[in-house]
Amino acid sequence: MKESPKTETFTMVIPPPNVTGSLHLGHALTNAVEDAIVRWNRMHGKRTLWVPGCDHAGIATQVVVEKQIWREYQKTRHDLGREQFLEEVDKWKESKGGRIYEQLRKLGSSLEWNRECFTMNDKLSKAVTEAFVRLHDGGLIYRSTKLVNWSCALKSAISDIEVDNLELKPRTRISVPGYNNKIEFGVLTLFAYKIANSDEELVVATTRLETMLGDTAVAVHPEDKRYTHLHGKQAVHPFCNRLLPIICDTHVDPSFGTGAVKITPAHDYHDYEVGQRHDLPSVTVIDENGLMTQNAGQFVGFKRFDVRIAVSNALKEKGLYRGVKDNPMTLPVCSRSGDIVEPLLKPQWYINCQEMAALAVEAVKSDQLKIIPEHFEKTWFSWLENIRNWCVSRQLWWGHRIPAYRVVSFQPGQEDIWVCGRTEAEAKERAAVKMAVSPESIELVQDEDVVDTWFSSALFPFTALGWPEQTQDMQSYYPLSLMETGHDILFFWVARMIMLGTKLTGQLPFNKVVLHAIVCDAHGRKMSKSLGNVIDPMDVINGVSLKSLHRQVEESNLPNEEVEKAKRGQKKDYPNGIPECGADALRFALCSHNIKLQLINVDVIHINSYRLFCNKIWQAFRFTQKALGPDYRIPSFPTVRGKIISMYSVSSVDRWILSRLHDMVKTSNAAFTTFDLHRATRAIHQFWYGELCDVYLECVKPVLQQPPPGSATSSNTHAVDAVRHILCECLDTGLRAIAPFMPFLAEELYQRLEAYVNVQRSICVAPYPREEEYVGYKNETVEGEMSYLQEIVRLARRVRKDYNLTKTKADLYVQEVDDGILAAMQRRDRLHCTDHTTWHLPLKTLSQAKSLTFLDSTAAAPSGCVQTTISESCHIFTKLKGLVDVEQEQEKHDKKLKKLQSGILRIDQQLNSDKTKEEERVALVEKKSALETELQNVKELIENLEKLS
Repeated sequence: MKESPKTETFTMVIPPPNVTGSLHLGHALTNAVEDAIVRWNRMHGKRTLWVPGCDHAGIATQVVVEKQIWREYQKTRHDLGREQFLEEVDKWKESKGGRIYEQLRKLGSSLEWNRECFTMNDKLSKAVTEAFVRLHDGGLIYRSTKLVNWSCALKSAISDIEVDNLELKPRTRISVPGYNNKIEFGVLTLFAYKIANSDEELVVATTRLETMLGDTAVAVHPEDKRYTHLHGKQAVHPFCNRLLPIICDTHVDPSFGTGAVKITPAHDYHDYEVGQRHDLPSVTVIDENGLMTQNAGQFVGFKRFDVRIAVSNALKEKGLYRGVKDNPMTLPVCSRSGDIVEPLLKPQWYINCQEMAALAVEAVKSDQLKIIPEHFEKTWFSWLENIRNWCVSRQLWWGHRIPAYRVVSFQPGQEDIWVCGRTEAEAKERAAVKMAVSPESIELVQDEDVVDTWFSSALFPFTALGWPEQTQDMQSYYPLSLMETGHDILFFWVARMIMLGTKLTGQLPFNKVVLHAIVCDAHGRKMSKSLGNVIDPMDVINGVSLKSLHRQVEESNLPNEEVEKAKRGQKKDYPNGIPECGADALRFALCSHNIKLQLINVDVIHINSYRLFCNKIWQAFRFTQKALGPDYRIPSFPTVRGKIISMYSVSSVDRWILSRLHDMVKTSNAAFTTFDLHRATRAIHQFWYGELCDVYLECVKPVLQQPPPGSATSSNTHAVDAVRHILCECLDTGLRAIAPFMPFLAEELYQRLEAYVNVQRSICVAPYPREEEYVGYKNETVEGEMSYLQEIVRLARRVRKDYNLTKTKADLYVQEVDDGILAAMQRRDRLHCTDHTTWHLPLKTLSQAKSLTFLDSTAAAPSGCVQTTISESCHIFTKLKGLVDVEQEQEKHDKKLKKLQSGILRIDQQLNSDKTKEEERVALVEKKSALETELQNVKELIENLEKLS
């Protein structure tokens, strides 16, 4: 399609997947949805830009490479040094990083591949530095010592999204990196603090006994009368030379433990806030390696979880130990290392988010920013109105090094002075001005830390277009038209994109965000390597054996016990492996789910059913090729689109399929507009499978099987021409409608369609069907008549199935007492032979009847038939006499009757039993209801057979 300078644009960026390896089904869902949206907009004539990218994934990548160099060299990154380690990361990225893009191409993602952006390339790295410096200059980035989520295994702070909150039952033993034995969690340890200058004691309870060495106070609720007499007194620490003030704070829950809470500001977020309110000292007793510090006194050098036993024994020796209690708890676990997260006080760089968060809240409230689905607005407001400042320091080597420099002081004890700069030279100039000295006298040391990966990701919508330069792309494509991503990163990514985008570019980076569901397996479980249910999209596209699935797990980084667990899960879910489904079937299946839900369950069996759907479309195309013949062509197509009814005297079934074509086009466009892609896939599937293939093609077979047009025996050349043109119309429209979901199949068949009609050079730039082109096809009267006919067909086929008429055709009589309906059914059709009415041939064909006769209300019921009720006014009679062995059928149904009666009796006995659990009763009642319905049907069959004998 030719674009004009005023062509409307549609811009998106891909949520950049981690460079650490391969995609999973969550990525596949993201790209299937986004590609469908992009293709639909492109086919609507918009100038589209969908930017690909990959995230350097600081922690994830560093962990993978560290494990690799340990396997290959038995060395740590510290053994290699920073420079050599980063060389190893670069080598790993070059060898592995391209797999992501290869997978995206195989999925059919129509990205602008020449614009690929890696968050660590020179352009984006420069942008990260620029953003950091600008925010620091604006007073939004500052350095402070606060509590952070610390992974002792990674020796780095981690973000909240990298913390898994593990819900534990009492007394659970867990493997922790660096410990040979499992560590017990889920218990409360009770011990006593002696009250200073008194014989009294105060018993406290804790889930983390090791942190008592850093206690600086004991808190009670001010209204807890048990401890009123202790207000303002002090407790004596048994191991450290400290007196602990007994303070009153309303954050204390009197019902938890003993109602008295030990306060460790340096190792607990709630305690830190209490410490800030009461001006308590913070004593760090656990270091970044998970070892006890000098502040732990006699326990210095112990591992943090080993020291629990030592402290417990020491408390017993002093007579202060008061036992343990079971306690369900939530344990923070590092998702990258499996380590237990340790809150630590560390000097870090923070972003003040308050002002930016307020603007993000207002953007939604004022409708400048639309969040879809709307119910996530509540989450948006909750997060942003209670936002904390963002720690952006990470103690890693792989990532964007923080452009902050510490001035080397020549005066011992002087407080550190920090400056930021785009380069070291600029930082020196700034330091010189700050200290009123010459730049030559300044010595700087750059911060060893790197910026949080989410920081560079938050800049991606505009750095991918060339910011901080005012590039042509920034002018043409910014802000983006849409952001689409998973709802689980609404805060971690979307909110931060809005905050930083608004601050750094002066406008929202996008005005609309669509959030999709989290992908679960067929059983509703979240994807987990240890469960063996993480599926590589390539395994669905290409197929994979169970043996290969096992090999993937064996080659992963899972512990041995989890490997076996994962393999058991794979064997249960995929006993024969995963069948080859193809990219189109995978994409269509993923988009067939309501993406606006919280979770969606993806089943390989469901995906495979759409592979069969692809086959059905192929079959419809081959049928059409045969019907058209080698020399058929419509020269004026597509200019005659929407005009078939005026060109031919079409039959009612022709009018019906064209009316359904209109509805499919209308529903699909409406669904894309509201991002309800499942409604579009449902409408397209119903048209292709349930209406075109299963109904229309069957109805026109008798028409097309007439003698060749022009021959002496041909009775209806006009009817054949109409059907041929309608088939071309349906295929051309149907392929363009399905192209955003099934690009490979649609393109292949669209190019083959060129032999019969004029087409575009590619279906991806062909115009998407528009409702206004097909509005003349809408015919509610004909659709109503066809619905009536299809109900007759459904019940007529059921009779054939009930009496095992698999190959034998029977005479069918339709008695309709409503004269209006009967007149519609008997309306003459100009396209067919004079002895047929408009619905006669379709009904006879679809019901597989030997003959079809319409009866009015005065006609007597034909003999030798079984009667089936369609409605109050309509009955059908299927002539079975002479076609079935009545005695044999009676014997078969008598046996089935007895079996059903026995089944119902057994269920009644179970329902009457006291041993049956309440949750089992619901399923039993449902099963009984189904058996009773089937029993009634069998009784009716037997009754009909008795009438035939």
